[in-house]
Amino acid sequence: MNLIKSSLLAMVLFATVVSCSKDEAVVVEEADYTIDLNLAQETNWELADAILDLVNQHRVSEGLTELKRDQTYASAYAVEHTQYMIRKAMISHDNFNVRSKALKERGALIVGENVAYGYETAEDVVFAWLNSPGHKKIIEGLYTHSGFGIIQNERGDYYFTQLFYRK
Repeated sequence: MNLIKSSLLAMVLFATVVSCSKDEAVVVEEADYTIDLNLAQETNWELADAILDLVNQHRVSEGLTELKRDQTYASAYAVEHTQYMIRKAMISHDNFNVRSKALKERGALIVGENVAYGYETAEDVVFAWLNSPGHKKIIEGLYTHSGFGIIQNERGDYYFTQLFYRK
């Protein structure tokens, strides 16, 4: 009997300690997805246009629609990520969820991303992506738009981020 009383007392004490009052304010922080749109101008648009052309040629050959170039938000986020990869001196998809959520806040339904490093031509990077099952799947995804972050590091090596999304 003492065991039952002890257990009951412990449950009451636990409920008292962890309970909350309706007067307590619940603080919910809103995510801030603002970005400087001027970042989009830092990409190498000549190379980006060549990549988009090759990606679209492949998509059309597969019966898919061509992607439209996004020179605003998607490219600003892509440039920001490319700058991050250059600072880290490695390619990654770090913080992709932030880029994805930011584009979804602007109406994107789905978001994908390809990254690369060290290629010198649009043909080389697109060839590499198409020969990688994961990257090819993104290129052939049900996307409508694409943004680019293509920047050289201090040694002249290119880092690439291509964001894809569907509106």
